[in-house]
Amino acid sequence: MKALVQRVSQASVSVAAEQISTIGPGLLVLLAVEATDSEAAIARLVHKVAHYRMFSDNNGKMNLNVQQAGGAVLVVSQFTLAADTQSGLRPSFTPAATPVKAEQYYHDFSRQLAQFGIEVKQGQFAANMQVSLINDGPVTFLLTS
Repeated sequence: MKALVQRVSQASVSVAAEQISTIGPGLLVLLAVEATDSEAAIARLVHKVAHYRMFSDNNGKMNLNVQQAGGAVLVVSQFTLAADTQSGLRPSFTPAATPVKAEQYYHDFSRQLAQFGIEVKQGQFAANMQVSLINDGPVTFLLTS
């Protein structure tokens, strides 16, 4: 399981020209589920995203997590992050989970993250989404379980 996590001033997701989710300051999480992932992987990655210190404290150091900073999280499914890009000029999606498993784990990830008291919004699984964001910093990390 992989999460490309971006600290944002704002982010939104639209489907068919209709905005379906939006957040102010917080995190945009592009989430990929891989075929070998387990439920334990969800819990590990949720913990990491919830507690990863990406926000500045009063001294300008990255010492605060999203909840401490009062931010929200927008979770967007992103199966292309699971691609194998080691050889050739075309990605292989063999490492990606099946759509059924990926959707279940995507929703489980969001539900578990919300249990930390964080406002969590989602994109629309398997839709053609337009994601808009203002990356704050820019600050971007690739987290894995």
